[in-house]
Amino acid sequence: MNILVADDSPEMVQIVSAYLKKDGFTVFTALDGEAALDIFYKEKLDLAIIDWMMPKMDGIEVIKKIKAESSLKVLMLTAKSTGEDEFLSLSSGADDYITKPFHPQVLLLRVKKLLGLTHSFYVKNLLIQPTNLNVWKDDQPLDLTKKEFDLLMMLINNRGSILTREQLLVGVWGMDYEGVERTVDTHIRRLREKIGDEIITTKRGVGYLIEKEN
Repeated sequence: MNILVADDSPEMVQIVSAYLKKDGFTVFTALDGEAALDIFYKEKLDLAIIDWMMPKMDGIEVIKKIKAESSLKVLMLTAKSTGEDEFLSLSSGADDYITKPFHPQVLLLRVKKLLGLTHSFYVKNLLIQPTNLNVWKDDQPLDLTKKEFDLLMMLINNRGSILTREQLLVGVWGMDYEGVERTVDTHIRRLREKIGDEIITTKRGVGYLIEKEN
């Protein structure tokens, strides 16, 4: 898939391009608005990542011209972060909007979501990407073990229901596991240290759950 990266910062273009290329995308780059449009007219693109503040033509104008002629997905990058800026960006045709500074992996997730390449979802302030076992908290990647991820997903998949330690033990470790139920408590404690105490609720004497959001 072909992606245009347009930003007046060569360093930003290099960083974003490196992450996209590593994930298998073909990348075209531009350092100003006019060059970005030239690439749009010449190449068959699947998505454009456009910086707001660029010389010769700003990102808003570039997006308007792109959207006037195609249905190309556009992700806007900007240092602007007010609600009015977000409204102007989206109302000008951007399909998504991300403020600087950002983690490149978060940008990659947004790109894949726009292209329909991944299934991800939020639980409070956690972004979950089941396909590759990634979890992000407030746009920061979390280093979960496989068991911690499986434990989190079992609670998420049964959201609103209390799961006993035995149910969690069987569901995550398997029927043949010979460990004790306190193993669950230990992993829940470690998981909470990473994701925060507010996600998982303890029902004393019963088990654990993730509450349904109203």
